Amino acid sequence: MELIDQHTKKIMEGCKERAKTAGLRFQDESLEYIVTNRDILELSPKVMIPTLYDYWVHDVEVLKEKGKYELYPGNPYETVINTRPAISFYNDNNPDWLNVMIFYHVLGHIDFFQNNIYFQHTWDYDFTGQALSDKRTIARLRAEKNKWVDYVIEFTRGIDNLVGFHEALSKKNSAILDGRSKRLNFYFDIFLQSILKVRIDVYVKEIERYNLSIHANNVLGEEVFFAEIKQKYPEFEALFQKSLKDKPKGRRDLIQFLLEHSEFLNKEENQWMKTVIQVVRKTSLFFQPQIRTKIMNEGWASYWHEHLFLKDERIKGHEVEFARVNAAVTSLPRVGLNPYALGMRLFAEIEEMADKGRHDYAFQRLLDAEARRSFDADTGQGRAFIFAVRENYCDSMFINTFLTQEFMSRYNLFVTGKRLNKRKMVWEYYIKNRDAGEYRKMIQDSLYHPPHITVKEDSNEKQELYLVHHFEGKPLVNEFIANTMMGIEYLWGKPVMLETSEVVAQTPEKPAALTARPPTSPKTDAKAGGIVWRRVVYTMKERKLSKHEM
Repeated sequence: MELIDQHTKKIMEGCKERAKTAGLRFQDESLEYIVTNRDILELSPKVMIPTLYDYWVHDVEVLKEKGKYELYPGNPYETVINTRPAISFYNDNNPDWLNVMIFYHVLGHIDFFQNNIYFQHTWDYDFTGQALSDKRTIARLRAEKNKWVDYVIEFTRGIDNLVGFHEALSKKNSAILDGRSKRLNFYFDIFLQSILKVRIDVYVKEIERYNLSIHANNVLGEEVFFAEIKQKYPEFEALFQKSLKDKPKGRRDLIQFLLEHSEFLNKEENQWMKTVIQVVRKTSLFFQPQIRTKIMNEGWASYWHEHLFLKDERIKGHEVEFARVNAAVTSLPRVGLNPYALGMRLFAEIEEMADKGRHDYAFQRLLDAEARRSFDADTGQGRAFIFAVRENYCDSMFINTFLTQEFMSRYNLFVTGKRLNKRKMVWEYYIKNRDAGEYRKMIQDSLYHPPHITVKEDSNEKQELYLVHHFEGKPLVNEFIANTMMGIEYLWGKPVMLETSEVVAQTPEKPAALTARPPTSPKTDAKAGGIVWRRVVYTMKERKLSKHEM
C-alpha cells in the first residue's frame, strides 16, 4: 500500500475543483492510496480502517475472502472511508480516464460523509487516529489478560447493534444549541403545550408572531419576542431556568447500562473490561450511519460520477469503456437490489420533480393522470432540493418519501416472487406485483433495523437483568439467542432474562381453499390456519438457557 504518484494526485485535485464548482462541499485535504486486490482482502474485514483493533474474526474473514478470490477473482474500483482527512483506496492498474470517473465517485462519498446529519457525531475527530490508540490499548491488555480480552470483545460485539445511535445524535444536537435556542424550544414545546395547555389555534398564532418578530427585527427578533413573553408571563423565565437544572437523564443503551450497573464489571480487578467494551461501543457508533445510508450514499456518489464525468473533456475517446463500466455499477437488476442504481435514479427523479414543482401540494392534489404527466412549474430548484435531501435523510426516510408509483412505472420496477417448478425441478422467478407500496416494503425489509430492546430496571429484587424486546413484527433470530445471552450473563455477572415474541403456528380445522388469500396480519384467526404471536421469556442462568411462556 502506497500513496498515489504526483501525476495521479494532480488528476484528483482537478476533479476536486470541478466538483466544488458543481456544488459539492468537502475538506480540501484527502489521502489516496494505491492497493492491490489482496491488500483490499486484508483491509475489508476491518471496514478498510487499517488501524482498527485486532480481533480473531478478522483473520477468519480474510481467509474466507482469499478462498473466494481464488475461485472468483474480482477487481474492485475504489473504497473510501469517513476519516479526517478522508482516505480512499484505488486499484493499482487503473488507467487515467477510469481514475477520473472513480475520483468523482469518491468525492461524492466524501461530500455525503461530511454533510449528512446522520454522520454529525463523526465530524469532530479523526477516527483512524482514535482507532490506532484503541488498538494499542487492546494489544497491551491482550498481552496481560490473554484470551479474556477476546471473550469480552466477542460478548460486546454480540450486542453492539443495540447501541443508542439516535440518542448520540440527539446529545450532539443538544450540545450545539445556545441558550436562546433552548429557551425557544422550552417555550413552544413545554411552556405552551404542557404548562399553559393552549389550544392549537393559539399555538399557531404564537408561531406566526415569532416569525413576524424575526422578519421585522432581524438579529434582535428573538430578543424582542421574549421581551414580550416576559411581560405577559412573568413566571416564564424562572420556569425556564429551573428546566435547565432539572435535566432528565437520557435513555441508555444496553452496553451503557452494563457499564454503569454491572457489579461484576465495576470490580477493581475487572475495570480493564470496561475499557475494551467502550472501544467496541465507540466503534459501532462510528459505523452506524454508514449502515443506515447505504442506498443514499452509493446513489449520491453514482449520480455525481456520471454527471461530472460526462461533462469532463477527459472522457473523449473512452465513451464506450465508460458506458461499460458505468452499466456494470449502476444497472437495475430484475431480481434483487442494487443500491447504486436505485439511489442514483431516485436522486435524478427527485431533481427533475423539484425542477417541475412536483413536490408541491398543487401537484400532489392532482388526480388526473394526463395532468400529472404534463405538470411543469419550471421552478429551477431541483439541484438545491437534492442537496437538502442529501443533508437530512437516511435510507428509510428516502425510500418512504420518494419511491412513488410514477417512479415504479418509469423504470418498469416490480416485486418478484420465487416458486418451484416441480415438472422441471427448477426455481422460477415471477412478477408478483408492481405496487409501489409493496416495492417499498421489500426494500425496507432489506434495510438495517436492529431490534428494539430495553432494560426493565425495576424487574425484581434478585437483580437479574430483565430485557424487553419491543416487538415490531419480526422475531429475534432464534439461533443467536443462547450465545448472545450467555455473553450478557458474563458481563452482568448474574442471570439474564429476555422477554420477546415468538410465532405459534395454528393447525386449521379444515383444509383452506386453494384460492383463499394468505393472511396478511401477524395476528390472524387460528381457524383460518394463520399464525399468532405469544410472549415468552428466556432465562440464562449459569450458562444454561430455559424458556417459558408468559
